Amino acid sequence: MTPFPSRDVLLTQVGGRVFERLDPGSEAMGESLALPRTRESVDRLMQELVGRITAFRSGYLAMMELRLEATRRPELRAVLTEQIRANLQDNIDFHLQSGMPGDADTVVELYLALNWLIVERLTLPDLFDQARAEALVTALVHRIVPPE
Repeated sequence: MTPFPSRDVLLTQVGGRVFERLDPGSEAMGESLALPRTRESVDRLMQELVGRITAFRSGYLAMMELRLEATRRPELRAVLTEQIRANLQDNIDFHLQSGMPGDADTVVELYLALNWLIVERLTLPDLFDQARAEALVTALVHRIVPPE
């Protein structure tokens, strides 16, 4: 007997575990609140985010696999959509409450742009080396985040 009654339940549990592992934790969140409310602080936070996610290569790639699987499984798609929507809203709320420059659209635009950079770093790591990836994060932050 399997501990999971269906493949959908198993995949949903895997997705939840990946999100837990990608969470920066309360200590990191507290440190980010101590930063000045500047574009440079957002850059620092985004550099940390990209570094943390790319360091958990297997987890992020598992999430990509789950997303592909969700195109064939409506129940999984519903769960992932809700989970990712809630995660994105948490990021928007944190950004706005922290007083960092920018609005909700700023967070969504960074989310979209940096996610694809992460995909490139994990699937085609020779396309952008570490230094180029860091420069791209800074360029994106400076294009998307308004000055203070």
